[in-house]
Amino acid sequence: MAALGILEVFGLTTALVAADAACKAGKVTIQSFDKNKPANADNLLVPLLVVIKLRGSVSDVEMAMEAGIKAANSISGVSCSYIIPNPDEGIKLFIHESCIK
Repeated sequence: MAALGILEVFGLTTALVAADAACKAGKVTIQSFDKNKPANADNLLVPLLVVIKLRGSVSDVEMAMEAGIKAANSISGVSCSYIIPNPDEGIKLFIHESCIK
């Protein structure tokens, strides 16, 4: 069963380090990176949020997310994270969409 891991972190450097740790910890692929500048960006230490979308088996995504969260927390932190086991076909476009060009 495929799963989708969603890891939102503060800053691009943190996202790259978290994605590297995640890929080394579990057999996952990065589907996309999405960036977001929240409305309260001026009040944040790092004014950019980056969402990393990971795909793999449920157990691999769980291991990858754990490693990614640990790595992100050692830099600027995690805004939120979530694992969706067997995502519905209706959100397929959003899984593959990326805002970082």
